[in-house]
Amino acid sequence: MSASAAKPLTAVILDWAGTVVDHGCLGPVAVFIEAFARHHVPVTAAQARKPMGLMKKDHVRAMTRDPEVAAAWKAVHGCEPGEEAVDAVYALTEPLMVGCIANHAEPIPGALAAVAAFRAMGLKIGSTTGYTRSMMDVLCREAAVRGYEPDVVVCSSDVPAGRPAPFMCYQAALELAVFPFWTMVKIGDTESDMAEGQNAGMWTIGLTACGNEMGLTEAELAALPPAERRRRLSAVEARLAAAGANYLAPDLADCPAIVADIAARVALGQRPGGLGGCCL
Repeated sequence: MSASAAKPLTAVILDWAGTVVDHGCLGPVAVFIEAFARHHVPVTAAQARKPMGLMKKDHVRAMTRDPEVAAAWKAVHGCEPGEEAVDAVYALTEPLMVGCIANHAEPIPGALAAVAAFRAMGLKIGSTTGYTRSMMDVLCREAAVRGYEPDVVVCSSDVPAGRPAPFMCYQAALELAVFPFWTMVKIGDTESDMAEGQNAGMWTIGLTACGNEMGLTEAELAALPPAERRRRLSAVEARLAAAGANYLAPDLADCPAIVADIAARVALGQRPGGLGGCCL
């Protein structure tokens, strides 16, 4: 696509795990399960995935508020999990995440081509993440080796609050030197991504097949029977639409065409909101 296809848009703001790298968002899930296990509290993958996209300490805190996780913690430790429990689990989460993140830096198929298409459209590439800066130092290095280098990387630890607050998007816009916010598109794979973009006043695209909400490797996704794949996709689409997605797409490879459609809407004077989760 030519640069004219994106006018008057200025930038896309991309999530990382489950959006550009790490198909199925597998790395963080394993870490949260292990961090709780080291405190003798078993948690499921579903419990670990539910708060995905939040700042990692906020993620741990959200998990301790899950009734089943809280009950399991109390059964082992004799008390409800409060801030001391959050601190204890997070103290393990940070080094575990830094240790494993390099193994989950492989770009999702089609993602690099999509980023190249955005650049060809004249758009700047920003990124926001629930990872902290120490985690991202590792992931950015590994992703760059594999061909992905966004113009800006904003971490949850760089701003007053992570998702669903819009501060990372604000910081990305500041560093990219672009405005207004309705000329920017936030793309991610979690409910908190959609809330972040919506709260920032940006257009939002929710990714349904490649990320945390589906939670499968590329091979596992391909192996699903068609009816089961459709059932799962429908459930993911409903969650992301309810969370504020203006558009839905299976993965990033499908997004350049959507961004061109958004550009046409903006050129007609339309603004984000009220599109009700348009599906591709």
